[in-house]
Amino acid sequence: MKNAKCRKSFAMLLSAAMCLSMTAGAAVNAEEADASKNDTLVAASNHFENKFSPFFVAAVDDQNVVDLTQLTLISTDRVGALVYNGIEGETRSYNGTDYTYYGPANVEVTENEDGTVYYDFTLREDLVFSDGTPIDIDDVIFSMYVVCDPTYDGSATLYSQPILGLDAYRSGMATLSSLLAAAGEENTDFSLWTEEQQTAFWDAVNDGGTAFAQEIVDYMVANGGVAEGDVAAAAEGWAFPGLAEDATAKDFFLAIGDAYEWNFSSMEAETAGSALADLIPEDVYNYATVGVETGDSVDYIEGIQKTGDYSMRVVATEVAANMGYQLAVEIAPLHYYGDEALYDYDNHQFGFEKGDLSIVREKTTQPLGAGAYTFKEFSNGTVYLEANPNYMMGEPKIKNLNFLETLEDDKTNGVVAGTIDIGDPSYSSEVRSQITEANGGDDTLDGENITIKLYDFRGYGYLAMSADNVNVGGDPASEASKNLRKAIATVLAVYRDEAIDSYYGDTASVINYPISSTSWAAPQVTDDGYQVAFSVDVNGNPIYTEGMSAEEKYAAALEAALGYFEAAGYTVEDGKLTAAPEGAKLNYQVNIGANGSGDHPSFLLLKNAADAFASIGFTLNVNDISTASELYQTYQSGVAEIWAAAWQSTPDPDMYQVYHSAGSTNYYCIDDADLDELIVAARMSTDQTYRKGLYKAAMDVVLDWAVEVPVYQRCECYIFSTERVNVDTITKDMTPYWSWMAEVETLELN
Repeated sequence: MKNAKCRKSFAMLLSAAMCLSMTAGAAVNAEEADASKNDTLVAASNHFENKFSPFFVAAVDDQNVVDLTQLTLISTDRVGALVYNGIEGETRSYNGTDYTYYGPANVEVTENEDGTVYYDFTLREDLVFSDGTPIDIDDVIFSMYVVCDPTYDGSATLYSQPILGLDAYRSGMATLSSLLAAAGEENTDFSLWTEEQQTAFWDAVNDGGTAFAQEIVDYMVANGGVAEGDVAAAAEGWAFPGLAEDATAKDFFLAIGDAYEWNFSSMEAETAGSALADLIPEDVYNYATVGVETGDSVDYIEGIQKTGDYSMRVVATEVAANMGYQLAVEIAPLHYYGDEALYDYDNHQFGFEKGDLSIVREKTTQPLGAGAYTFKEFSNGTVYLEANPNYMMGEPKIKNLNFLETLEDDKTNGVVAGTIDIGDPSYSSEVRSQITEANGGDDTLDGENITIKLYDFRGYGYLAMSADNVNVGGDPASEASKNLRKAIATVLAVYRDEAIDSYYGDTASVINYPISSTSWAAPQVTDDGYQVAFSVDVNGNPIYTEGMSAEEKYAAALEAALGYFEAAGYTVEDGKLTAAPEGAKLNYQVNIGANGSGDHPSFLLLKNAADAFASIGFTLNVNDISTASELYQTYQSGVAEIWAAAWQSTPDPDMYQVYHSAGSTNYYCIDDADLDELIVAARMSTDQTYRKGLYKAAMDVVLDWAVEVPVYQRCECYIFSTERVNVDTITKDMTPYWSWMAEVETLELN
């Protein structure tokens, strides 16, 4: 009995001890959970494609993950300008404040007398990847060779730059898909591929490829006003003009393939719903990444030269103004993305077999780099990142950072509810109302629940005129034609303030030059020669005086327009137009994609301008188009006279494609030798100050042609939980090129 009693007592004691242990354990786990929550920042994202590779990233949200896990060879500042002295840092002023920018390397650019350009890089010698592996110049060279490989199909375009020996390296090899397409369906030469491969390719084209194109045709029939079965018209509306009248969906798909050099991944951009990858077999889809030797080629790029363990030189055969941006490659770890056994610089081996990037593609969903954070996993719509203790700017103060896929409508509510700490809702008056309501309804944007940071969007809205369709006597370049367009532009310009304020409130501003205000090349109000767009009369005198009311400005603009009309050859009697000169009209149409309901920033502008024009005998017919594709078709096909649209800009403000006479998107039909010369000259220099002056002169020419009326620069925003985030540590003066992630290492939680 005694032993039994002892055993019972022991069991009771053990049970009590276990209960105490479990209680203590639960408390510890709860504390750990709270600690984890208190050291985790949650940021909203839209949708991930699970392509987090520095080489093959495509989606914006995936790019955010790449930006935080990788290190870029050349960094940029708040206006997207390159930082050439990253090691020591460069101090530049923005919005009246000096900021210092750092990077992993210095680059010295030398323009030589023979026209060649040297880019000499010196890498910091103390850098390591997040796994502790030291970084040296071989990692940079490996990264450059990946994006220059003949089978590379990512978004980087370094291979398009004039690097010495690059063409020779890429020649003699092509992708299997492009070769099969060029050979044709009836080819009988199987020396470079098998008959089975050829059959599989054309079966895929005839089946899934044709279905892909037919889906576009069906969309255009349903939404673009295209007649049933008119493939050529559908293709033209989809920006693929020139197909024969009896073209088939297969012909359309072949045209798409040719446009993208049969890179199936890139062709996905033309989808009207279905993914091409879901319509053709996986092995055929991969033909676009299979390299086939077609002739002699060299096994190295002469212009990529290793000069030391931490230095290299890139030789360009000519000046290319945007080459610096293309050289800003991600420094990817050779030991992870490549094969060190296949790297021997002296023997022309660069970490993989030329034409075979399979080893690089294997790591697409599992990135490793030297950025501020390391990648842990992507699961159930969330990307989990952890602070990198080896980051060159210092270990981030917030240990964990999660990107959570979030619906647009939930981004603001999520911050209020505490499920996310940082959101990026598309800024609008509705979002503003949500924020002010969350902050107590006192019309404050920074309150107890939400702190908002606005920044200018990387692009701008404008009104355009086709010089070919709005001119006098069939001469788009004549002074009379310019005066006609200036007459129209002057009235359009004066109504910008009211329209933009009505549509956007304080979330957008009127701009005066055809360039996003986020660009380093954008003229500033304090610059010499800065002028409000279309604010002088035909004699060059100011139209407006200080203190004028809005109504007085409207009247003055109309009077100035009459002067321009008269100088263009119009007959003006008693303040009204009574006759147009040869080749011109008393009425023009402006197309605007306002959903058929007037929902567009420039709609009120056009309505008010039309009313004003009517009072002087001129008709501006405002055509509200409900579908965007139909609007695009009107000006891309050259039919439109006047239209409203928007551009999205890049860090380099190259004007060639849009304004050069040979530019592929010169929908304005502007053809000016002086303008062409300015644009080309700006391309042929690496001096940013010099280029800015050239671009200002070029923009003045565009405005003199009066083919574009700059209208607005709208804002976007980031919103932060005031309760959770230490708002004093949020990045100052954010821009499209410098978000909160640019200084994420200094961000703190409360």
